[in-house]
Amino acid sequence: MAFDYKRMLHRELNVGLKERQLRYYAGAASAFISVFLGNVLLLLLGIVLIATGYTRWCPVYSGMSRSTVDPAEEVPSESAGSVH
Repeated sequence: MAFDYKRMLHRELNVGLKERQLRYYAGAASAFISVFLGNVLLLLLGIVLIATGYTRWCPVYSGMSRSTVDPAEEVPSESAGSVH
């Protein structure tokens, strides 16, 4: 399996809705536990998991050309908030 560093910087939707929820839960738990343990690396891991869940883009997935997005999932449109 080759890792493409140039593709890693290309932002694309590659985190599915189920994985998004898992990233939210794991990130929140990691950040919460880091407060009690005083572990900065655990806090950073939690922040990264929450951020990648929110944006639905993981640079590591992009570099490996991997995606967990189900083709049946609705792709968010950029003009969803605009009024025509």
